[in-house]
Amino acid sequence: MDRLSLNESPANAPQRSPRPQNQFPQQAQNALGPAGPQPTGGPPQLPPQMFTTAAQLLDLTDKKLVLILRDGRKLIGVLRSWDQFANLVFQETVERIYAGQLYADVPRGIFIVRGENVLLLGEVDLDREDDIPPTLTKAPFEEVFELKKKEEDKRKKGDKKRYDELQALGFEPEHSGEILF
Repeated sequence: MDRLSLNESPANAPQRSPRPQNQFPQQAQNALGPAGPQPTGGPPQLPPQMFTTAAQLLDLTDKKLVLILRDGRKLIGVLRSWDQFANLVFQETVERIYAGQLYADVPRGIFIVRGENVLLLGEVDLDREDDIPPTLTKAPFEEVFELKKKEEDKRKKGDKKRYDELQALGFEPEHSGEILF
């Protein structure tokens, strides 16, 4: 067996003809925009702004963000740090609670969020931050919390009624069955 360097080819291997000059243009244009120089023979490359990893959070560091968690909580704070799993550290965090036409802000301070619990993350427009919609009114936390609790109880009763009606028809409600492996 011969030991060859990367630049050498075996003596009896068939030689490939060179690629025509304009088979692949240097600057590929596609629906995502310019993709930059293409490597020869490889798949097309995505532009760097298309990456959806935790590295995308670099642009959001030290900015005020709104964050919606999987359990429905809404947080507003300044993103200070993050890791490769998109675990987030917020500073000056407030939890905003909505109930009907009322809302309340609950100060939470420094808040750590596990990345898998993030449902939505967006930047707050600082120029429009104080423009509260006219349909919302700020109220004391206790009042908003009680109203939200009543809304939640009403929703749960409606869900139970709907589940009972479905069960009478032979359907089984979500997350109520036995887990089979």
